[in-house]
Amino acid sequence: MSATLKIVLCIVAYVVFAPFIGGLMSGIDRKITARMQGRQGPPILQPFYDVLKLIKKETVYVNHVQIFYLLIFLFFVIGTGCLFFGGFDLLLVFFALTTANLFLILGATSSHSPYANMGANREMMQMLAYEPMVLLTAVGFYLATGTFKVREIIANNGIPAIVMLPGVFVGFVFILTIKLRKHPFDLSTSHHAHQEMVKGITTEFSGQMFAIVEISHWYENVFLMGVIALFFLNSNWWTAILAFVAVSITYFVMILVDNTNARLKWQKMFKNSWITTIIIGALNVFILEVFVKGV
Repeated sequence: MSATLKIVLCIVAYVVFAPFIGGLMSGIDRKITARMQGRQGPPILQPFYDVLKLIKKETVYVNHVQIFYLLIFLFFVIGTGCLFFGGFDLLLVFFALTTANLFLILGATSSHSPYANMGANREMMQMLAYEPMVLLTAVGFYLATGTFKVREIIANNGIPAIVMLPGVFVGFVFILTIKLRKHPFDLSTSHHAHQEMVKGITTEFSGQMFAIVEISHWYENVFLMGVIALFFLNSNWWTAILAFVAVSITYFVMILVDNTNARLKWQKMFKNSWITTIIIGALNVFILEVFVKGV
């Protein structure tokens, strides 16, 4: 099989299967959360039922530009995953993800709702908090493997990147609480829907628009778990099993943290994220560059 055909098949597989995997992840999340809280919880397929209901509901537009921004948001989220699973440059992948979030913010602010605007402002603060760690992750992979390209990182027949990037891995897992919209850093969307912002950045999205946001998050979550897997993958077959176990444990830890921590203020999110980035992520990259690569 040619390299081009493999890339095309990987991209098609992501576009087709990622929303189903992401929806199942969301359903498992709800079920585990319910059990942690002593409840029975909804069926694992409940997220799919919810999205189908949203698609059938009447969609109320504050203005027609909202749906345009959300469609561009969905397009860039899917594009991010396609670039990643297609094996392209990590810097380009993370740039596409940042661009997607900007369109979500534009969609929220276009409604002029005070709750949506507050959520959009907090979303921008979250981006400022986690973007340095995202950049360090890409740099760390380059220093550990000599390339930014995902397919070349996976094709490496040496040791998995996690061996040289433990600090970067911990830092990336830390900011996952922001990207997955989990406590203690669930600031912009009010994932648990009992906070002072109602539903934050998604307050003015209804019907099909809210369904687009949910499906986008499914795609995004699969991509984020793919980045976690990348720390463990290389050309050895057994690293695929290692990566699956790592992804499963990481996702469970995110759910556990979500259910055992109260939401913090944005100031603490910003402070903790930057401290983690500088002390753990940047120190790991510094040591790798100076002491390991310099030898």
